[in-house]
Amino acid sequence: MNDFQLTRTLDEHSADTALRADVRDGLTRSPKELPPKWFYDARGSELFEEITRLPEYYPTRAEREILLGRAREIAAASGARTLVELGSGSSEKTRHLIEAMPALETYIPVDVSESALRGAAQTLLAEHPGLRVHALLADFTQPLRLPESAGPRLVVFLGGTVGNLRPPERAAFLASVRAMLSPGDALLMGTDLVKDEAVLVAAYDDSQGVTAEFNKNVLAVIDRELGADFHTADFEHVAVWNREQEWIEMRLRARSEVLVKIRALDLVVPFEEGEEILTEISAKFRQEGLRRELAAAGLELTQWWTDAEDRFAVSLSVAGAREG
Repeated sequence: MNDFQLTRTLDEHSADTALRADVRDGLTRSPKELPPKWFYDARGSELFEEITRLPEYYPTRAEREILLGRAREIAAASGARTLVELGSGSSEKTRHLIEAMPALETYIPVDVSESALRGAAQTLLAEHPGLRVHALLADFTQPLRLPESAGPRLVVFLGGTVGNLRPPERAAFLASVRAMLSPGDALLMGTDLVKDEAVLVAAYDDSQGVTAEFNKNVLAVIDRELGADFHTADFEHVAVWNREQEWIEMRLRARSEVLVKIRALDLVVPFEEGEEILTEISAKFRQEGLRRELAAAGLELTQWWTDAEDRFAVSLSVAGAREG
């Protein structure tokens, strides 16, 4: 792959170091919590793919509908010659955009999985021989330095993943994205929208129990990687709608009193019956609220596309001139 380049900003031990820090910090605080990124080992990724095909889980289908229907509009509005994708994975969603962007010169996927980056690049370069792919093995929640490439740039952040961040974290994230951009560059972002509570809860607590297994997979990851003795049967999956914050909370609730040993951390974690671990928040948005958050980061929301049922939105926001 002559047109493929990979830059590493993560070393081989970074994931282990981060997992240890997150587990120690999250399970010794009150209330307990764990970051959702630890769902996604090989099994967790398989389960999430299964979730996206469930009848209750609409976000993936709704976002795909928008991208398929609006790809040419997005390409024309951005005029992008460089496409940067945060959390790119298999690059499946952006393939629709790349096909609609004849002026595109460079694709910069950003992900923590080197195998995913290489696999996606191989597929894309076979389909688009003139494309240059410069992959970044990096954590997009940390400040990024993008490689030199032609503008305008379009940074893409899909899947509603921005909803996993609390408001202060979102503000910091959007500010970090703005720092990557020059005036006229843009951010394309997928956001799930506020809707009926029953529809939202069902999307995170499906009738087949796939989401429950996905949620409990974080315990299996800790068992395997840190020598813990969690038993998934000791915990039940809970999904609730937080009306005040307008986000879904996924939790794991202890069915009885439990004492968990985590050997790699020399840590013992007690659980009372009914005690919970918060494993994910998934914020839902309204257009005006998101517009304000983007504006605070120096981004102007200029385009807003939704699916036919107004369940999900893909927005385009343009970087203005920096003050001072």
